[in-house]
Amino acid sequence: MEILHLTKNDFNDVIASGTVLVDFWAGWCMPCKMLAPVIEELAEELKDSVKTGKVDVDAEGELAAEYGVMSIPTVIVFRNGQEAKRFVGVQPKEVYTNFLAPEKAAASGAEAANTGEEE
Repeated sequence: MEILHLTKNDFNDVIASGTVLVDFWAGWCMPCKMLAPVIEELAEELKDSVKTGKVDVDAEGELAAEYGVMSIPTVIVFRNGQEAKRFVGVQPKEVYTNFLAPEKAAASGAEAANTGEEE
């Protein structure tokens, strides 16, 4: 799935429904660059159950301030428009996948139901 580049114009619409992982980052931030491949892998692995977005804090400072992002990278998981979890700093991929396990399981279950397979 494509990673959405979010702005103040579309942010609220994107996070309003479902589960959305949002990475607040900046181009000059080395830890953000270290985290980028992890975010890309998560976007691909969870594409059926989680939307993935990025917010450039330099371009969208108001948005970062609105959500209290003081350090980057900050990854916020939203569920139906509400903040469910916040991760500050670079985290191992497993930290995110463990938190998002219910979404992945739900997507796998729906997929199996659609194909008539059981897990």
